[in-house]
Amino acid sequence: MNDSDQSKDALDRYIVPGLERGMLLLCEFSRHNRTLTAPELARRLQLPRSTIFRLLTTLETMGFVTRSGKEYRLGMSVLRLGFEYLASLELTELGQPLLARLCDRLNYPTNLVVRDGRSIVYVAKVSPPSVFSSAVNVGTRLPAHATVLGRVLLEDMSLAELRELYPEDHLEQHSSSTPRTVLDLFNLVQQDHQRGYVSGEGFFESTISTIAAPVRDHSGGVVAALGVTIPTTQIGHVNFEELVNQVRRNADELSRLLNYTPGFGTSRVTALMRD
Repeated sequence: MNDSDQSKDALDRYIVPGLERGMLLLCEFSRHNRTLTAPELARRLQLPRSTIFRLLTTLETMGFVTRSGKEYRLGMSVLRLGFEYLASLELTELGQPLLARLCDRLNYPTNLVVRDGRSIVYVAKVSPPSVFSSAVNVGTRLPAHATVLGRVLLEDMSLAELRELYPEDHLEQHSSSTPRTVLDLFNLVQQDHQRGYVSGEGFFESTISTIAAPVRDHSGGVVAALGVTIPTTQIGHVNFEELVNQVRRNADELSRLLNYTPGFGTSRVTALMRD
């Protein structure tokens, strides 16, 4: 038995099976599966129905799921945990005032997102009081490779790292602008890095245009993307250069608050471009 097997065995001894099953059950719910029945959960998790009912009863008592007839959905306790998590992030605490100031100045929605695997997650958002509304809210997840904000969050990755993240031959298409292969994506995000910001008219949704810039922490790596959302119909009537400057200025300010030193990490970026 090698060291990794020994470490895994040691770790397994501390795992609580019931808690693990409960967390896996919660993870089965998503925007595409908002309600599930006990038989469906039993089939998905390959567990006896009696076990599923005990898990659901426990989670329902704690408010993590609610029941309507035979269907279950996530409860308010999950939302509360999510908001507590967001509130605990230094990134959102420091970024929220900057987003509010930028939104007040531009009169367009401003967003702060992070990457979770192949998805981006909105962790902060400020919208002006206007008729323009978006389905995007805090907690919304979108595909990283197909969004302007996601491109910002992928720009530190080497071609090898991107291929590990996206092993398929062809990337899922969400619009005519979506990169078709990992190499296309890599070339695109490297151009984004050289430019210092990313903009896209209808890149993910035809009615939405976005301008975004990277936020870096003390390590020099991109930890978030800060952006502004504009109706595509209005993009030709705004001062584009001023919008870009405002977004970059606020992203740089948030980076400084996260103890980023300009120029730090340059060697890594250079190495990525040679990969």
